[in-house]
Amino acid sequence: MRILHTSDWHLGRSFHRVSLLEAQTAYLDHLVATVCDHEVDAVVVAGDVYDRAVPPLSAVELFDDALHRLAAAGVPTMMISGNHDSARRLGVGAGLIGQAGIHLRTDPAHCAAPVVLRDAHGDVAFYGLPYLEPALVKDVLGAERAGHEAVLGAAMDRVRADLAERPADTRSVVLAHAFVAGGEPSDSERDITVGGVAAVPAGVFHGVDYVALGHLHGCQTVTERIRYSGSPLAYSFSETTHRKTMWLIDLGASGGITAERVDCPVPRPLARLRGRLDSLLDDPALERHRDSWVEATLTDPVRPTEPMARLAERFPHVLSLVFDPDRSPDDPLASYAQRLQGRDDQQIAEDFVAHVRGGAAADEPERAVLRGAFEHVRVDETVREVNR
Repeated sequence: MRILHTSDWHLGRSFHRVSLLEAQTAYLDHLVATVCDHEVDAVVVAGDVYDRAVPPLSAVELFDDALHRLAAAGVPTMMISGNHDSARRLGVGAGLIGQAGIHLRTDPAHCAAPVVLRDAHGDVAFYGLPYLEPALVKDVLGAERAGHEAVLGAAMDRVRADLAERPADTRSVVLAHAFVAGGEPSDSERDITVGGVAAVPAGVFHGVDYVALGHLHGCQTVTERIRYSGSPLAYSFSETTHRKTMWLIDLGASGGITAERVDCPVPRPLARLRGRLDSLLDDPALERHRDSWVEATLTDPVRPTEPMARLAERFPHVLSLVFDPDRSPDDPLASYAQRLQGRDDQQIAEDFVAHVRGGAAADEPERAVLRGAFEHVRVDETVREVNR
């Protein structure tokens, strides 16, 4: 069975205030063409169909058009909700839509109810695990605690139990939206950290033939059977080096995997430039970036006059301007930036506690209070977005 694995469309998202609607339309045209040209048997979309819980009308219309075209092609499609989607909204009409071959899986309680397709070698069961917000689904799944590993493990226990009741030659595909250990994140994914932990071990998925992951925006292989397709478009300058693709997966008669990357159309290349303004304006080697979307980091010790306007004369598509002045190692501003670099909110808060107490670090009960506060804010934001 030939499967096309994609995820993280983020319909409705812009890139530094530049609309990506045209680029997203071109990508979905490409997806439908790939389905037909490569004789795909099934499409799997591993979450974050939309960029936010209440997407703009243009994004909804684009999604609706894509569903109609996939249904018209006669290719079964499985989709799950991601952490950017409103599961309830995305799942509206799922039963009726399913009759057209578009199967939406947004309810965690139904994660062990697969879509079963058949090829010349037997059945293939597709299980959809929507994004599992630990605090909201712990009781639904009977997990022992509210953590990513616990709830995902409970969902996979249900999947394996259902699979055990099926014929022995049934092959299995799981769609999941999660941060799996070994994956490489970028700046454009929303933080899903719970209790200081974001990643789950790959071993939680043992026992299935292929795991189609969403959430991380870089196409990558965790193991031969566990892969991220990545987003089809770049959504931050941290993705400058990404090659945007989909996975074309051939699932063999005995569950063997053959994988091929299919390139996605690139609306405009990205470039990250760094240096003093005069150097960026005069360096002939940078001429190749004239048509790129540009992020420029200026290292001038003193902020130049009208830097954005001057950059735009050479790089008409410059979108982001960052100031990172060259400083001596003993400059207090430089040392403060260095201390913050790479530190998460929890670590910064703990450092602050130590600072105001004259160096006395937070003890474990205090760290737990801080973790609980950050977790409460994150879950509260998630609930508000879901209920908007």
